Amino acid sequence: MKILFKEVHELWLATQFTGFMSKTQSRPELYEYANIFFKHLTWLENDFVKNEISYDYNVNHVPIKVTHISHMINNIIARIIAVEEKLKSCKDGDITFRMQSDLTYIKSALEKLPEEEVAPAFDTKRVYPNVELSEEARDALTLFLFEESYKEYELIMVYNYSKANSNDAFLNRIFQILIDESFFHLRSFGQMMADMGILGVPRSLMEEIYKFDDLEQFLKDGIQEEIGAKEECKKLAAAVSDSSEHFASFFTFINNQENYHIALMEEALAYINSK
Repeated sequence: MKILFKEVHELWLATQFTGFMSKTQSRPELYEYANIFFKHLTWLENDFVKNEISYDYNVNHVPIKVTHISHMINNIIARIIAVEEKLKSCKDGDITFRMQSDLTYIKSALEKLPEEEVAPAFDTKRVYPNVELSEEARDALTLFLFEESYKEYELIMVYNYSKANSNDAFLNRIFQILIDESFFHLRSFGQMMADMGILGVPRSLMEEIYKFDDLEQFLKDGIQEEIGAKEECKKLAAAVSDSSEHFASFFTFINNQENYHIALMEEALAYINSK
């Protein structure tokens, strides 16, 4: 069951990051399939929680450096088959029936996706399409994307773990909003990394990052982290302003979204302190 859980996690990552490589209608399709695999992950996780079984988010490195999207599609299909072989380890018949049905359909749908060359996603040229970046702006953008793509993946998993292990509807509402926001940011940054030729899957998370004992302190630290992210967005917007008005406005947009994230965490903090 724990191997199944890990392989579904890796399947989700492989599918999500393959979506970043695509520049055709395959991208939204892959995003939808990734959404389904993430649901599968949370359902298995809830089964662990319900049966009081300890678990973690440790995964193996997911290789994605390919020249054609068909190579990753074949990899995803092989991962699906490996997951199917282990479904019987989950004793919840409703979960396994639903997962098997999803996997059967997605396998057939993946086989119909068009071929694409995806080498630019890994060429390391750090050239953004139709944008002339100064060396300073290119370096600032590269560093930001690597740091923030990892941070957004981390936040998705941290808030997901908190939500899975909480029965508090008020806090879980906030956790879900933050998960959804981090998905948007991860996808935005992942697509930009692919466009610049620097796409890579984030490293595995250390357990202490999401298995924390003090939610209040975690929220306080999270607020400070978001404040720091806002400053980085401001700096990046300034660095790219001469190169691209669109880039500058995009990072201002992201910066302003962080304001609401801070407000949500402050709301959660006030709720905890009021109990």
